Amino acid sequence: MAVPVLTPQAARSTSILDKKLSQSSPGKWGVLAFSLLLLGGLLYIGNALKLDLSAARLHSIFPFLLLGIALLSALAFEFVNGFLDTANAVATVIYTHSLDPYVAVVFSGILNFAGVLFSSGAVAFAIIGLLPVEIFLKISHGSGFSMVFAVLIAAIVWNIGSWWKGLPVSSSHTLIGSILGVALSYRLTLGAQSASLDWGQIQRVLVALLISPAIGFCFAGLVLFLFRLARRDPRLYKEPQGSAPPPFYIRALLILTCGGVSYAHGSNDGQKGMGLIMLILVGTIPTAFALNHQVRLRGAQDFAVLSRQAAAAIGHSLGSAQAPSLSAAGVELQHFIATKSYDPAVLPSLQTEMNALAAESASYASLAAIPPPLQPAISNQMFLCSQTLHQLQGETGAPRFSRRDAATLSTYRKFLSRSTRFIPIWVKVAVALALGLGTMVGWRRIVITVGEKIGKTHLTYAQGAAAQLVAMVTILAAGAWGLPVSTTHVLNSGIAGTMTANGSGLQWTTIRNIAMAWVFTLPIAALLSGSLFYLFHLFAH
Repeated sequence: MAVPVLTPQAARSTSILDKKLSQSSPGKWGVLAFSLLLLGGLLYIGNALKLDLSAARLHSIFPFLLLGIALLSALAFEFVNGFLDTANAVATVIYTHSLDPYVAVVFSGILNFAGVLFSSGAVAFAIIGLLPVEIFLKISHGSGFSMVFAVLIAAIVWNIGSWWKGLPVSSSHTLIGSILGVALSYRLTLGAQSASLDWGQIQRVLVALLISPAIGFCFAGLVLFLFRLARRDPRLYKEPQGSAPPPFYIRALLILTCGGVSYAHGSNDGQKGMGLIMLILVGTIPTAFALNHQVRLRGAQDFAVLSRQAAAAIGHSLGSAQAPSLSAAGVELQHFIATKSYDPAVLPSLQTEMNALAAESASYASLAAIPPPLQPAISNQMFLCSQTLHQLQGETGAPRFSRRDAATLSTYRKFLSRSTRFIPIWVKVAVALALGLGTMVGWRRIVITVGEKIGKTHLTYAQGAAAQLVAMVTILAAGAWGLPVSTTHVLNSGIAGTMTANGSGLQWTTIRNIAMAWVFTLPIAALLSGSLFYLFHLFAH
């Protein structure tokens, strides 16, 4: 990467910052506290994973080895995500001397953890939804394993390469590019009619990634303009001098927005790793993770009743159509999902699947009590029913249900989602720890790039606060809508917007390098993962 030429004043500032960063240390008590926290987290994760795996009742060690390798790879991706994306959240408070670097990292880590822990999972499943739906029915077979490892390896390779060059490249773009590469390779490998892609979901995700930097750029510049109208304190519009902290009120705002961006990052970016880990768990040990074992009490009996009610609701629109066999019903629903072409056989097939689910679950006290060998098949049936109900909405030629039947089917689909689309607490803890560790390793490179290499002048207090405020609101809003966005792109675009609004000018060498990395991330990650999937698929079959 070409290094931007700084003015003598900027060079002196850079050396001051480098000296401050090199002298910063977490201290022995900080190291001890973090080590105890890490140890406690690992013990909790290990114990929770052990309890979950005890339900699998496997006699071969191979699935456990495969699970271990895949989990370590997924957590390595989140680790890299930490020193790319999370580092952006702490860049402004460190650069403006609002917080000591290690205090900032710990503060950001705590808020990231909270964001991950309280996330809804909507972004995780939006990312997974980019894959062909058929792959979920085969996730525990060779194509599923090939998909998981192709995505992970491609994402890690590109992220590490961009970090090494000091570029704040988006882990979101890398992961989404890797998933799209696998999806397209899967479609090409198995034939055009064998794999359906949800182009609506793909478009929704790509549009969110495209417009979020523009939102960051425009609104951060606008917020800086409003700052100038509301507050004329000249200290806010000068670059940090020495190691003195900013005025109290702007320092408080910088710390608050740092925490907000960190929380938003955890609640959005953290979910991407969680989605990957769930694919891994279902793919390697489906007997333990295909169904949500937390649906207890009379969950299975309630599900049986709901299944019969949903089957009756479907029956009101059937007419005289004949019910197919269970195997024929599954084939028909898979065809409908793949081709998105409705025919009259869909409804009786759906009713057959619902009646089968009612019969299979009626005799168990909970989903966890269903025998492990049956759980993957039941999970696949639930997935088929849920996806078919989703696709029937607005499908040309599909019947329109009465308000009462539509409400019954909506309740049923929510139960299906709760039973199959879940994220265990230990997965959230593991992702949060990986993000925290990554932040502690890689924040230095990103802090200097964000603070000194985007604009021709260094970042001011007001610019940092404006960029972080807009990034926080944008990422939280995207998470509420279930849309994946990039912390890196939104925050760095916001900083560029404040530089433009301030008349500071931009360092076009750095902007060009970052923009090229952003532009090439999706296609390169897609090419890497698609090629890897093809190679893995050859060996897996």
